[in-house]
Amino acid sequence: MGNAAFRRVLTRPITDQPVFDVAVFSFLLHFVWEFIQLPTYVGMAEMRHWEGTKLCLSATFGDVGFALLAYWITALAARDRDWILDQVGWQIALFIAIGVGLTIGFEYYYTQISGRWIYSDSMPLVPPFETGLSPLLQWLVVPPIVIWFTRRQIGEPTKGDAE
Repeated sequence: MGNAAFRRVLTRPITDQPVFDVAVFSFLLHFVWEFIQLPTYVGMAEMRHWEGTKLCLSATFGDVGFALLAYWITALAARDRDWILDQVGWQIALFIAIGVGLTIGFEYYYTQISGRWIYSDSMPLVPPFETGLSPLLQWLVVPPIVIWFTRRQIGEPTKGDAE
């Protein structure tokens, strides 16, 4: 990226940068997913509405944090803050792999070590760490949709942006 293009990236409002869209779309999609997977965790389906909403909101903020961390690590690897606008497979794979890796680690910690949550009998488990299938699918399904929405939201770069 040339100096002029780099200055444009730094001077764009945050709402015109891909990382903003990644955060917004991640929040919206992960929040919905958290509610859909409620029955796969013990006690969640029976929880009072507001308590369940707060718990899902907390989990969603964690998911957004994962997405932002994955975005920035991928940006560092690609040496481009706008990497998400390119059609480069390794960047998309890295973004998703980071989210999957974080999910496996956190799910293992919260289910096997701290006991903060417990999978219900309806949650299929994936070896070797006995990670729930639903949170794994979440990080295989949601990120490609986030990328798609982000690309659609930002659109094609203008001629002046392609330096």
